[in-house]
Amino acid sequence: MAEREDVIVFDGVCVLCSRWVDFVLRHDHAGRFRLAAMQGTHGRRLLQAHGLSADDPASFLLVHDGRGHTDTDAIAHVLREFGGRWRVAASLLLATPRLCRDPAYRWIARHRYRLFGRRASCRLPEPAQSWRFLD
Repeated sequence: MAEREDVIVFDGVCVLCSRWVDFVLRHDHAGRFRLAAMQGTHGRRLLQAHGLSADDPASFLLVHDGRGHTDTDAIAHVLREFGGRWRVAASLLLATPRLCRDPAYRWIARHRYRLFGRRASCRLPEPAQSWRFLD
């Protein structure tokens, strides 16, 4: 297990969010990021602690060193930790003014079910990856 872990809170029934989780699992070779569905106990508690609606957050949450990051800043932080080309992608994302990138992110987040679909139940981890999930 990683020495220092960050927690990503995601929407467990959102198809796009589940794909993001798959992406994280595929690229986080160090096992730094733990994952918590917003529908679970840990996810709800973290969302509420960082001022986000636990019933329908407009963003996923990254908790790093006890501090919450949302929207494109959270995505960039995660990508930066993967290193290599993902660090470059994070730099390009952050080079785009927040005034442009965050409203685009929030629009997608608000319409995520209509655009990408919704599962009937939360995504379940593969047995080999279950240690990465908090609930």
